[in-house]
Order: sequence, then structure tokens, then C-alpha cells
Amino acid sequence: MANADRWLIAFLSVCFIALCGSETYTFDQNIGVAYEFKIHVDAGKEECFSQYVHPGSTFYVAFQVMRGGDGMAGFAVRHPSGQLVLPYFWKPSAEYEEQAADPGGYYHLCIDNSLSRFASKLISMYVNSFKRDKWEDYIKELEETDVTVANFTNILQTVDGRIGEMLKYQDQSRRQMSKDWSVNYGLNGKENREASKFEKFRFHLCSVFIAQFSF
Repeated sequence: MANADRWLIAFLSVCFIALCGSETYTFDQNIGVAYEFKIHVDAGKEECFSQYVHPGSTFYVAFQVMRGGDGMAGFAVRHPSGQLVLPYFWKPSAEYEEQAADPGGYYHLCIDNSLSRFASKLISMYVNSFKRDKWEDYIKELEETDVTVANFTNILQTVDGRIGEMLKYQDQSRRQMSKDWSVNYGLNGKENREASKFEKFRFHLCSVFIAQFSF
């Protein structure tokens, strides 16, 4: 493959990932979904949410206590079958991952602050899921439109895996930096904006290297 073609695909891949740099983001629902939001959980309370995961899709969820009390909470994930695949433990963060959801359905994601009688908690929850079959259909559509870049299919499949890894890396970096901001600077200071610019630059730079070495 010509170097120009490689750089073109690398650029497009990085641009795709860069679009995910906001606090909350959603992809084309036909391919997958990724989002993050912050939840205020009152003292002695529990909050639960449901997320539908397409059969065979990847599934990843991460929780992080941003501030409040002892900095810990209980996190749990219940499989559509009813099985508790991530049991409750009182700790600062937790994560759960499946490479291929079987059979798919609604996953229940819970945050428990019942052990904290006086302190509310601010929790960051990040979720992403990709429909592998839909992604493969998208690749076939590109082939049917006579895309002429050699090995384009293989590169897209590689990028598919890299995107999931980079999103998880981005989430971990964002959660750690967000926690540092809330402790050291507050949530709206100038330092936050500067740190955000640096974190996004670091993530995009890492994306360039991964995309390039995938070829």
C-alpha cells in the first residue's frame, strides 16, 4: 500500500477517535454506542440503569468515584440472564468487560451508596459497546462500492479493535484526571481547561502511533 494511502487511513481513524473526545458521545446506533455521564448518588441511596447490548457485541463499563465521603461506593453489573457478573464491593472504582455478549439484552448497572449514611458521592460511569456484525456489514458495503485501496478491509478490522482499546484508555485517563481536578483545582478552574487540552493531545498522539503501527 502506498504511504499516502496509509497516512490517509491513519488520519481518518484518528479523526474518528477525536470525535469521541467530549464528556458524552454517541456513535451511529447501527454500529455501536459510547457515552460517559456523572451521577450524584445521595447518602444511603442506590442508583441503577439499564443498557441494551446487541447480541455478539463487545461491552465495557467502568465506574469511578469522583468525590464525596471516603471516596468509595459499591458497583455491580447484572447480566440479562439475572446473574450478577460484577458483584458489589465497596471500593473507589470498578470495571467489567465482555468480548461478545451472549445472548445480549439489557444489562443492569448499579451504584450503591447505602453504606455511606451522611456523604453523597459523585460517580463517573462510562459505557461502550460495538456491534461487530454491523461493522462487518459496513466493510462489505465499502467493498461493494469498489473501494480501491489495497488491504483496506484488513486495516478497518484492525482499527475496529484499536478503537475499543483506545476508548478504554481514554476513559481511564479521563477518570484519573477528572479526579485530580476535583481534588486540586475544583471543577471549573482555568487549570482544568489546560489539563483537558493536554490530555486530549496525549490521547490523539497515542492514536496516531497505534493507527500507523497497525499497517
